[in-house]
Amino acid sequence: MLRSASQNVTPSSLDIGQPLVRCVSCDRNASGGETDFRCAGCGDILEIRYSLLERGARLPQSDIDALRSAWTRRKTSNAPEDQSGVWRFRELLPILADARICVTHREGNTPLYPLPRISRALGLPKLLAKHQGMNPTGSFKDTGMTASISVAREKNFSWVACASTGNTSASMAAYASRAGMNSFALIPDGQIAWSKVAQALDYGAHLLQLKADFDGCVRVLAEVVRKFPVYLVNSVNPYRREGQKTAAFELMEQLEWHVPDHVIVPGGNLANSSAIGKGFAEMRELGLIEKLPRISIIQAEGANPLARSMSKNGGRSLEPVHAETRATAIRIGNPALWKKAVDALNETAGRCEDVSEDEIAIAKAEIGAEGIGCEPASATTLAGLKKLLRSNLMQPDESVVLILTGHTLKDPEYALEFHRDGHFAAQSAEAARLRRPPLAMDADSGAVIRELEKLAH
Repeated sequence: MLRSASQNVTPSSLDIGQPLVRCVSCDRNASGGETDFRCAGCGDILEIRYSLLERGARLPQSDIDALRSAWTRRKTSNAPEDQSGVWRFRELLPILADARICVTHREGNTPLYPLPRISRALGLPKLLAKHQGMNPTGSFKDTGMTASISVAREKNFSWVACASTGNTSASMAAYASRAGMNSFALIPDGQIAWSKVAQALDYGAHLLQLKADFDGCVRVLAEVVRKFPVYLVNSVNPYRREGQKTAAFELMEQLEWHVPDHVIVPGGNLANSSAIGKGFAEMRELGLIEKLPRISIIQAEGANPLARSMSKNGGRSLEPVHAETRATAIRIGNPALWKKAVDALNETAGRCEDVSEDEIAIAKAEIGAEGIGCEPASATTLAGLKKLLRSNLMQPDESVVLILTGHTLKDPEYALEFHRDGHFAAQSAEAARLRRPPLAMDADSGAVIRELEKLAH
């Protein structure tokens, strides 16, 4: 039976305190009111920490059991903050004075799919995909946007803004509209998925297309937020990453708190890998899990600054690249969150690899053949998994979770070109086997049956 009241069962000893906003580099305390979310001392990004975790406290087993039970019970509640797959974990998200004022589309609660065909082909029986593309606007951005837009409303902003290649603007526009706010996005000129742009327009955003790439849009927006009263919701916003870390909580709940050996994430601006890494680290510090999974990050070859950095200098410095890839969601050459991504890789003994456009296209078609589909950027995870297996950097008995970040309808033109035209993928036997071009024929049942007989053989 549905309960209308919010399930506010909280272990009495769990008080992780109000958020502490600190610089990721110099550890300087910040006010939390910085418009560009940059450290006033060294200019690096900020992150949220909590006093209990700073002290290295570990919960007693009774509190761990109570927390897990409360999170499960909230699924039967009809309260919006309980139906959200972000806010029902609010004990580890004390970024609002009252979670009941959150702006929510009932985000999160995304499925964990087995991939039987791919598992058999790779000889990897324990392979799953956590599909964040099943969020309300079709991408993982919603889990962070519910948090950042809620904080913006709590701070009484009337305008929110982002730079975007598509998914961020769609998510921002949807949540801003629900909050009664105005929104605008700076989008790059060229190589964007117009289906994502259509979402943002439909949800009420004002779009300004700049003669620049994504990184150029980020630079312009950083200047705008210092001069105009607008709240920035890109991934440099540390409150947004707090929402995104809940994907790790939800994944562990779905796995009945058995930690997978490996979690593989696409790498664009690197906020998602950083946030998921933070979520796992906090769970281990509190005693909710006993170990960390390896977290690996996969980039496209044409947008691979982190992969280059890890190969050249172990992630000590990063040189931006001019990004070129058809996986538009990760077409980013100067990722803001690279230092936190390096931390996640080093803390979990993960790997950062890059994969070719052909490898991405084939992996996307293979995920589609499982009946679930994903946008091109998500398919880097499967392409990267294959590379790790070929290099003997992963064993067949490992349990692996691929994070799929976007829905297949985010970029339908990509799938149409692969299956119908085959313009951009290698003319390999592997690609040919996966293509399903539509066949034109006479309106004749005999012709249809003959074609079906050919396909059957």
